[in-house]
Amino acid sequence: MDIFYSIGILIAIIFIIYMAMRGFSILIIGPIASIIVILTNQLPFFDLLIGAKHSYMTGLTDFIINFFAVFLLGALLAKYMDASGAAQSIAEKIISKVGSNNPYSILVALFIITAILTYGGVSLFVVVFVLVPLAKPLFEKLNIAWNLIGIPIFLGLGTFTMTMLPATPSVQNVVPTKYLGTTLTASPWLGIIGAIVATIFGLWYMKHALNKSIANGETFKDYHLDITDEQASRPIPSFLQSILPIFFLIVIIITGSILNIGNIILIGLAISIILSAIIFKNYIPKQQKVINEGATNAIIPIFLTASTVAFGTVITIAPGFKLIKHFILNIPGSPLISIAVASALFGIITGSASGSLGIVLGAFGKQYLEMGVDPELIHRIATMSSSIFTVMPHTGVVLTFFALTGLNHKNGFKYLFITNTGANLLALIVVILIALFI
Repeated sequence: MDIFYSIGILIAIIFIIYMAMRGFSILIIGPIASIIVILTNQLPFFDLLIGAKHSYMTGLTDFIINFFAVFLLGALLAKYMDASGAAQSIAEKIISKVGSNNPYSILVALFIITAILTYGGVSLFVVVFVLVPLAKPLFEKLNIAWNLIGIPIFLGLGTFTMTMLPATPSVQNVVPTKYLGTTLTASPWLGIIGAIVATIFGLWYMKHALNKSIANGETFKDYHLDITDEQASRPIPSFLQSILPIFFLIVIIITGSILNIGNIILIGLAISIILSAIIFKNYIPKQQKVINEGATNAIIPIFLTASTVAFGTVITIAPGFKLIKHFILNIPGSPLISIAVASALFGIITGSASGSLGIVLGAFGKQYLEMGVDPELIHRIATMSSSIFTVMPHTGVVLTFFALTGLNHKNGFKYLFITNTGANLLALIVVILIALFI
């Protein structure tokens, strides 16, 4: 009978992926997919949908309770960096140092800017909003095919700064700490090695794609649409002023993790926000507006992620999940391999790395710990694996990126997918091999 229950889960998964690709919000299709699981697995309908214990609603609210402060403070810091012009200042400084006469150097500069901003806690949406108008005139000047813009941006925001570097303030790096009792610097050397591998692959692929594009005679106008994305001229803070909040955030997180201070991510973000409010006061006419908009910006992302976790909560309760769980836990070889498979698999299903981690660590975390697996290894392997297949046609970040750049799946998706999946997968393989043999 379990096989029929499992088929019901599979139907729900296919439904959620298909509907997401059609543009429907996870806030709508998440509950519907959960209902499919409930009905096909013969579960109590309302108890599993809105019940007070172990239901879609408790999965949603538990995630929000645990991580709302991180989303809120992260969104506030991102808004300060955006509204003050600090992100733009950092971008312009790096471009001025790298130069704007060589196509490859432009791509590398955009990658460096993205990595610095995302490692400093700036949301990927703010980074894209800053970089698109900055990159467009440079691409046009050097006649670089516009669809290459995704390579440096996704290499910078979707690989090592999200899941590998120790102390990164990304939500993906925070989620495992709640389930495993680890810190944001878990397995630092493995994370650093993974970051090096991902960067080497990304820079190689960037050069390869650029050379191929030039050889094919592709130009800026071949892929650029007339989108409105010009930034108005305004006074912006100096590079030193702009980088200070990011610098202090990283230092505080590293120091706090070494000293094992609880909730250090919240402390670091709060201090960085206060520092931003002071440093950028002359560049933000109305800080009240920044605070209000930053707070509002936190709502949708956390509810989208929580909805995927809530769907996963219903799946893990369903009888059909026993077969899936048995398969994952009994994958031949080291438990690290099954951790990686589970995290990557749910990344595909949910289209969210943080959503995948919430499901996998909630469902399997205790079993892996009982097997004697080092919690820091679980943290780093699960986090890295969760991001391998999150650049899918139906994921929110892909759809948002295309909307901002004027690109589409036909002319831009392959660069995003190869960059993100290739860098993350190669780094994960190297890190697992090192963890197994060293």
